[in-house]
Amino acid sequence: MTLILNTWIFEADVKNGAKQADLVDRVAKLGADGIEVRREYFTDLASELPEVAKRAKAHNLVVDYSVPDVLFEDDGSLNPKLGDYFKEGQILGLKKIKFNIGHFDKFTGDLKAAFSQFPLDEIQMNVENDQTQVSGTVTAIKTFLDAAHAAGLTSLGYVYDLGNWAFTHGDAEEAAKVLAPYTHYIHLKNTTDEDGKLGTPDDLDTGIFDWRHLISILPSDQYYALEYPMADDAQISSQIKLFKDEVGA
Repeated sequence: MTLILNTWIFEADVKNGAKQADLVDRVAKLGADGIEVRREYFTDLASELPEVAKRAKAHNLVVDYSVPDVLFEDDGSLNPKLGDYFKEGQILGLKKIKFNIGHFDKFTGDLKAAFSQFPLDEIQMNVENDQTQVSGTVTAIKTFLDAAHAAGLTSLGYVYDLGNWAFTHGDAEEAAKVLAPYTHYIHLKNTTDEDGKLGTPDDLDTGIFDWRHLISILPSDQYYALEYPMADDAQISSQIKLFKDEVGA
């Protein structure tokens, strides 16, 4: 079991000017196995990417990369920025990179040829169920990954994002069952529903999802990430303990 801290955890600090490179040291001190940096949190890629890599290596931490962009544009064409994202990933020394699918339904090319330009043997590429109907349904994810694997792109996988199923009104349990064979990474956060208003609490045990049951359906030997804002390191430590006590880490 590998436990990652997504830097959304430190949202308040980032808004107050904290750099993700500085958060690497905190993640190490908190006892996690790695950090998932968010592209939208970088303000100067040229200086910050190598600094994250340097500090992560010093602490022997895994680095993953959350990129808020799609694989396929609105017209179905391959996103021309993907090559740049993978180059950034190589600077970071990535294990995994995550995207949203986008409009694969309109893609008409050769999948294997399209993705052969990227270092997929070096950086594992995953897609996540986001909060849209285009990329955030079981059908959209399974359709893409079935096609990718049929094309020989068997390293492509899936990030099961628990909280997002509330936003697309999907069945989180059914999704876990159907997509388990493709799941390489599990993003953990719960969701509150107050008269239809959805929110992200700072505690896994608060919300509409039985996260313990759901992770029992998914592969247990993959990466897990805590991905929800928390107030301070004491709260983060308590949530790490909650999770590790459950999985027996």
